[in-house]
Amino acid sequence: MRIVLVHPNYHSGGAEIAGNWPPAWAAYLAGHLRGAGFDDIHFIDAMTNDIPDDVLARRLAELQPDVVGTTCITPSIYKAENVLKIASEVVPGALRVLGGIHATFMYKQVLSEAPWVDVIVRGEGEEIFRELVRAVAEGEWQEKRAAIKGLAYIADDGKIVATPAAPTIKDLDGINPDWSLLEWSKYIYVPLGVRVAIPNMARGCPFTCSFCSQWKFWRDYRVRDPKKVVDEIENLVNNHQVGFFILADEEPTINRKKFIQFCEELIARGLPDKVKWGINTRVTDIMRDKELLKFYRKAGLVHISLGTEAAAQLKLDRFNKETKVSENKEAIRLLREADIFVEAQFIVGLDNETAETLEETYRMAWDWQPDLANWAMYTPWPFTPLFQELGDKVEIFDFEKYNFVTPIMKPEAMSRGELLDRVMNNYRRFYMQKALFHYPWRGTGFRRRYLLGCLKAFLKAGFERKFYDLGKANYWGPQSKDKVNFNFDRTRKIAPAQMEDWNAIHDRKVALEKARAKLKDDDTGQIMACGGGTQQLEEKPEAAE
Repeated sequence: MRIVLVHPNYHSGGAEIAGNWPPAWAAYLAGHLRGAGFDDIHFIDAMTNDIPDDVLARRLAELQPDVVGTTCITPSIYKAENVLKIASEVVPGALRVLGGIHATFMYKQVLSEAPWVDVIVRGEGEEIFRELVRAVAEGEWQEKRAAIKGLAYIADDGKIVATPAAPTIKDLDGINPDWSLLEWSKYIYVPLGVRVAIPNMARGCPFTCSFCSQWKFWRDYRVRDPKKVVDEIENLVNNHQVGFFILADEEPTINRKKFIQFCEELIARGLPDKVKWGINTRVTDIMRDKELLKFYRKAGLVHISLGTEAAAQLKLDRFNKETKVSENKEAIRLLREADIFVEAQFIVGLDNETAETLEETYRMAWDWQPDLANWAMYTPWPFTPLFQELGDKVEIFDFEKYNFVTPIMKPEAMSRGELLDRVMNNYRRFYMQKALFHYPWRGTGFRRRYLLGCLKAFLKAGFERKFYDLGKANYWGPQSKDKVNFNFDRTRKIAPAQMEDWNAIHDRKVALEKARAKLKDDDTGQIMACGGGTQQLEEKPEAAE
């Protein structure tokens, strides 16, 4: 029983500028399969190794797998579909499996445009994929597929079938990733020149930000035993020479108690001397933990990416962030004082964006003085509440361009080329001043080395024209803003089956809202989620600390 996992060869010009990121999904799936007795597992990282289609076809033909599995986020969906198309041509007898967040929520779209996909794993994949592989091993995939929860496929009568959702994995500590599957020499974090890993401490998020889909995908918020996580990190450091890691969690500081235990365990084992790390988190958690920030730095935490999202309060409210602009500035100051590098994330490019609002984000960024700033193009994931609210304002359905660097939305007051030019102007001014007056002169030792390493990553990506996909878009500076071509494939449309599904969801939502309005008791206050909605996930008592 041979299983081949393939990471699709997709490149965006975004997060890749900081290095090659190890595909953790393959390690977690493979580890769970090995625990079930499946040992003949191979992994092809077509992205990191930039493997062309003909080479991938040859590799698959040589391996002759029984199952070919791949994954997708929204921008990589076409590359993932193509992996399985190649498999259908060279190993037609292999079961072709697709997983990932885009396929989970857009399975009707995927199966409509890529009927060669045999089956989609919907949601958290380890246990669903294991049951699927068992059915294949027993020669009963066709007979058992309707009974396996969490699948979607095209039935014999041509209809798209989705089995009931599988329960989430309650015992995350029972998953032991097989990190040996990866070619560790290929995964380098450019700012420090060391190997990088992306382990997982928690899954899910109790918040419901309108532009995000992670809370929908993972559903329950669950945290692993901090000691088990540190065991995994110690293995990565000692056996795979990892020198930097980023926790994959949406917000690892939500569970304050366990995050503190995690830091204490790292310190107790002397790991901060061997490995540094970074996280994404919310401004509110920084404000809450301001007395602990130096302790976090002692545990090796050196980089925090903050979801400041917008300089204008109006945008923060639209995103359901429930944070204030003044809190963003204070959180950045606190992190600087704790000697933790802070990256401020701004979302730009909504329909109401103007040259003035972009200038405001630049002035805010410079006033706040984060070490790094990132202006990400708003990307309306097709399975998020905000996408539904935008309606006809979304005119591009070429999902390969949903990558945070391509302007999917066209602002009413400017062209997409002008939007890109103004964003690049922000980058040029911010990093030119940082490079000349800050990075070479601020701090000594590790701080200076890290900042100069970040600058190196930016310069390298800019020189190669990979940053923000500028080479592909034909952007060469302000003089070219009217000639920019984002090469949208406008033939891409939403499949009728997917549209029917959306309309049904919309109708149910409207009916539910009417029922709630009818039953609403003005004297009863309702505690809202961070995202401002009523979809707050239940937290276990310990997660509320």
